[in-house]
Amino acid sequence: MPKPSEPQRFGDLAPSKWPGERLGLPDTGRGSVTRIGRRIAAIAIDWGVALVIALLFAPYNSAAHSWAAYLVFIVMQILFIPTIGGSVGHRLTGSRVVPLTGGWVGVWRPIVRTILLALVIPVLVWDSDQRGFHDKIAGTALIRA
Repeated sequence: MPKPSEPQRFGDLAPSKWPGERLGLPDTGRGSVTRIGRRIAAIAIDWGVALVIALLFAPYNSAAHSWAAYLVFIVMQILFIPTIGGSVGHRLTGSRVVPLTGGWVGVWRPIVRTILLALVIPVLVWDSDQRGFHDKIAGTALIRA
């Protein structure tokens, strides 16, 4: 019979004291989970860059521009996460994407993460470690660099 302090089911886990505690990450500073403010700033930067680059392909107030920006955003995520450790927005806000297993993030993690990010809904589902569903499935975390 389990002790009363031990979780009996997944839902019985106590919430983290700070985001990233269960992942072995520090509460604050370098290596801690990137908080919501930096995340919003990073995605705003990335989307702004994608909008500007998309102007090379289509006029601003067109459906083609919207799709071009969307595709540029996706390509930037897939290219920059494995090469520079995060998107342009991530790097400018002092964040980086890392695999929970350590080492290089590889190629498949950024692809899976970006596909889920592009669907938007998985980004809105968070756990107590402030990791979106897209990061959970890809086995990554966005941390402070």
